Order: sequence, then C-alpha cells, then structure tokens
Amino acid sequence: MQSLITRSLASTLANRLQHNPAVAILGPRQCGKSTLARSILASHKNAVFLDLESPSDLRKIDDIEAFFEINLNRLVCLDEVQRAPEIFPALRSILDRSGMNGRLLILGSASRDLLRQSSESLAGRIAYLELTPFLNSEVNPGHDAAKLRKIWLRGGYPRSFLAAESESALWRTDFIKTYLERDIPQLGFNIPAASMRRLWTMCAHSHGQTLNYSKISEAMGVSHNTVRSYIDILARTFLVRILPSYSTNVKKRVIKSPKCYIRDTGLLHSLLEIESWNDLLGHPIYGYSWEGFAIENILSELPTWTASYYRGSTGAEIDLILEKGQRRIAVEFKVSSAPELGRGFYHAREALAITESWVIAPVPGPYPMPKNITVAPLWHFIEGMREKPHGTRR
Repeated sequence: MQSLITRSLASTLANRLQHNPAVAILGPRQCGKSTLARSILASHKNAVFLDLESPSDLRKIDDIEAFFEINLNRLVCLDEVQRAPEIFPALRSILDRSGMNGRLLILGSASRDLLRQSSESLAGRIAYLELTPFLNSEVNPGHDAAKLRKIWLRGGYPRSFLAAESESALWRTDFIKTYLERDIPQLGFNIPAASMRRLWTMCAHSHGQTLNYSKISEAMGVSHNTVRSYIDILARTFLVRILPSYSTNVKKRVIKSPKCYIRDTGLLHSLLEIESWNDLLGHPIYGYSWEGFAIENILSELPTWTASYYRGSTGAEIDLILEKGQRRIAVEFKVSSAPELGRGFYHAREALAITESWVIAPVPGPYPMPKNITVAPLWHFIEGMREKPHGTRR
C-alpha cells in the first residue's frame, strides 16, 4: 500500500542522481526511505540494494573495493548506512575512480552531523535530501477534511497511517520502544532507555512551548548539559524539531529559548496516551498539536525558508516567522474554524515591521482579514508560498 502513495521527493531524488556521484536520503526510521529508494532503483538496470542491518548484506562489503568492482557501472544503494561508518573513506576513492553520476545512493536514519564521516569523506561528491513521514499533501491531494484529521491524529509514518484503526496506536508504541531500546544504542549512545523515554515524554508535554532546560534537568536529576545532549540526539534523529527564537535588534526584551516540537503528531499523541479524536479534543495539547502539525508540513514543504518564532517579555508573540531574501511573513496557527487574533500578535507584528501575515486554521478555504492578514487552510498557504512570485500577494 505504501508504494501507492507518490512521495514528493521522488522527482528531486531522480534529478540529484543525474547530477551527483552520490545521494543520501536521511530521515527517521520507518518513514519510507527504502520504499522510495526501491522505486527509483526499479528504473536503473541491474541496480543493487543492500540492507546493512542484514548480516549477510553487511558481509558483502567486507571488501568494499571488490564489491564495487564486481558491480561496476551499477547504481548501488546502501540502506541503514550508519551501521557501517568505516566505509566512507573507501567510498570517496571508489566514486572518484568511477567518474560517473548516479553511482551511489545511501539511506540513513541519522542526520549528517551524526554521520560525520560521510560529510568529511564525500564532500563535493554527495547531495543530501531529507525524507519525512507522509506529508498532508502526499496523502490528501484532494484536501479532504477527514483525511486531514486522520494524518493529524495518527501521524505520517506509513505503517501508522495505513494501518487498521486498532493497529495504528500499537505500531507507534512499538516504534517508541524500539527507538529507545535498540536505535539509540546502535548509534553509539549509552543512555538508559527509561531516562530517554522520560525526557521524550517531557518534550511532548512541552510541545510548542519554550524549552526550559533548567526545569527539565531538575525534574530528571541530571545536569543542564545532559538534557541538552539528549534533546540534541532526538533532533538529530529527526524526532523533535527545535525552532529558534527570532534574531532581532529590536529594542525590546525577547525570549531567547527555542521552542520544541515532536515532529510527528502521531508519536506526540502516543507519548501523551492520546488514542482517539475525543481524547485529543479534550486534551490541553489540542491547539499546540495543530500548530506542530502545520509547522512540520510547512517547513518540510518549504525547506528554503528560514524559520523562527518571536515572543517578547510582555507577551507579544508570533508563532512562526518565515524569511527568504527580503521577504518576511508572520504566521499564526489557530485550531478554531473561526479564528481570532489577540493584541499580542498585532503588537509583535508592529514591533518587527512585518506587513504580510497569515492565520493557518482548519477552514475550507481562504478569506481576508483586515491589515493584510489572510486566514487559510494549510494546503492553500503551502501552495501559495511555492507558486507566488516575489513581491506579489495571492
């Protein structure tokens, strides 16, 4: 079923392979990297796929020079490459001798910072792409409200989204357990699963709010730096998103701590033991859940925009500020179908001299508000930001 859903990254991946010796697809485990790769490999004659979590496949690259010599001029895909970081120096010389593009496709479940050897060894030879779990636009091209609610509640991991209703929550519970007990140790981190689970759950309770490292460290009984390192691991394995505060020279006191979001709302809901729509509707996280869902889709679909948030010490706040070139946009998120804006938003917009503003809400279609503000559904905003030429307003 997963292969029936077209991934928006597919065309970009095909293009990068044509113009680069190597391409890396990075993203969380179980987000669909292998399925996407196999769909691309199907169009390459005699392409080779190795899953490095399989002992038999891992043994095939004991002599990686010989392996690539035998598979000369073939596209080779190495899945879960973080299991064999020692191969990267050899891959550099292999790619240089080959002199051809589209020689290597690697898949990894950790950021390029954690795959440091790939960044150092393959610099100038590799393009990096990030694959997320399913986005709303991929599973809901017709902008159906029921499908929007489904991916919002279950999240976008393919096995969670596509599962029978009774199985979705169970899959996410198993995913969380596997990540804590297997994936973290495999990346070389000696962290007790119970400690990381507690931190992850605390991040879920603080979803969409500013991070208070001191409060978390006190609750966990560990140092401030330990909390930072744990959260950094969650971020570098694509499980939380850290949204920085807006960097400004406005002569006002501003909150400088970043905000933290669980990137997949299905995992957020599982960590908070939210299983149904009734559970979510009655939970204090409801509005923040919508905010995180929308932000994740926006930043994944519009990766060339710089993102931050603004909060002044007096309460003036903007949920998301997007910047690209000379353009600056203020974005608020409201879960109401008839959203209203507080004075704090207008004060913040005035302080930052932002003139273009949007309110993203689960509404059927866009409509204007005074002061150059547009209320719009998520899909309309994303499509507008993609298509709109600089200096015009849709």
